Amino acid sequence: MTREYDYLVIGSGIAGMSFALKVAGTGRVALICKTTLDEANTALAQGGVASVTNLEIDDFDKHIRDTMIAGDWLSNPEAVSKVVTEAPAQIRQLLEWGVDFDRKEDGNFDLHREGGHSEFRILHHADNTGYEIQQSLVKKVRENPSIDVFEHHFAIEIITQHHLGKIVTRRTPDITCFGAYILDEKTGNVDTFLSRVTLMATGGVGAVYTTTTNPLVATGDGIAMVYRAKGTVRDMEFIQFHPTALFHPGDRPSFLITEAMRGYGAVLRNLRGEEFMHKYDPRLSLAPRDIVARAIDSEMKLHGDDHVYLDVTHKDPEETKHHFPNIYAKCLSLGIDITRDYIPVAPAAHYLCGGIAVDTNGESSIKRLYAVGECSCTGLHGGNRLASNSLIEAVVYADAAARHASEAISHYDLRKDVPTWNDEGTRSPEEMVLITQSIKEVGQIMSAYVGIVRSNLRLDRAWNRLDILYEETERLFKRSKASREICELRNIINVGYLIMRQAKERKESRGLHYTIDYPPVAPHNPSK
Repeated sequence: MTREYDYLVIGSGIAGMSFALKVAGTGRVALICKTTLDEANTALAQGGVASVTNLEIDDFDKHIRDTMIAGDWLSNPEAVSKVVTEAPAQIRQLLEWGVDFDRKEDGNFDLHREGGHSEFRILHHADNTGYEIQQSLVKKVRENPSIDVFEHHFAIEIITQHHLGKIVTRRTPDITCFGAYILDEKTGNVDTFLSRVTLMATGGVGAVYTTTTNPLVATGDGIAMVYRAKGTVRDMEFIQFHPTALFHPGDRPSFLITEAMRGYGAVLRNLRGEEFMHKYDPRLSLAPRDIVARAIDSEMKLHGDDHVYLDVTHKDPEETKHHFPNIYAKCLSLGIDITRDYIPVAPAAHYLCGGIAVDTNGESSIKRLYAVGECSCTGLHGGNRLASNSLIEAVVYADAAARHASEAISHYDLRKDVPTWNDEGTRSPEEMVLITQSIKEVGQIMSAYVGIVRSNLRLDRAWNRLDILYEETERLFKRSKASREICELRNIINVGYLIMRQAKERKESRGLHYTIDYPPVAPHNPSK
């Protein structure tokens, strides 16, 4: 089946839905959901949204500087300035869409402070801010008659000149996106979605690792599709490991213990009950995430432990339960009363700072293709994301992409000569165990060799192991009917390769990329 739309949005988190809502007045929109509208990284974001709102103590310059410091001065100053200065307007937009941020009795926002921030500027809804945003946007999307939602649909490849019989390389000028081939999981058919404009909003890559806070749909699909289409992907070496995921073996994804808890006053301790952050950074438990994650990793290796503790027992019990009701309930379900007991935590793959390279309009190197949210690389995060900058980046760049695409779309026509998906001669995979086992192997390789601490030897080993899996999987893909499982496997191998290769290319320890072969030097600060 061939479907025709003005806008094709692949991904249904805050980035995809806010873009869809903003362009719906200028054309028909197809919103592609891998599972359902409710399941996205956005819904799992506990901490909040960073924006300068309290002008008595805060200003744009402080937020900009905090972002540059966290990113180890690798952030693009233009992108940083754009997100920080446009954040308040997008907060107002979220409020208009029905998002309910917590307020104090006087009506002002109840702001949190998180690691790396010099002021209280995190807007939140208890400890489930992402869920509140997701549900508010889902309601608006479902009410909009110009948006068609396709749940349980999986994007396999974006359509470019390659599918019209032309040879496309990374040096080919004017590679153009004409839509995407999309698997309808209920029918097993691969449909052709033609579009004037396509937005990639497929989220992150956490499921490439064995231990992650991301939903297991976060397999880097958009990044892999754009890479295969010869688009530009950068900064993939910068994988943020959240320092404090709840340690409960067997849970996948891992339950996140928000950074706001450390902002609230929680203290990290080793299994002997000793506070240890003073050995690693003067900011103690409020140091940026990369420093805290490496400190925890170091303590665990030093003592042979598989986790550390987060201690909030010294805080007022009722206040703790009020601020963190979901964390309290989750831990209590496991027999941990956080008002009396230490919380076992360990780092887990959490956020990708790199991705599909885009300009300030959210446009990728492939024409008519935009990328927004975690799958994109705007330059905001540099070497390390500052806490709670991601949700606001998504809405700021969704707005920029929507404005640019709305103005440009009248110049684009649908490409009618695109062939349908050809699966002649293929068959269903004989043994699903081949796919599931390979997925496990990728996670083990990435976690063991391309994790928090790296080395040339580990990266070389990852290269060799992934190369074998790549060859096996491509052979399997070519003889198999398209399925979500085989496509996800292809994607996590592509993404794992990009993370590993770009890590090998960075010959320094910088931001989230830490290698024992290139010990870190003095902090980079070009302003000095």
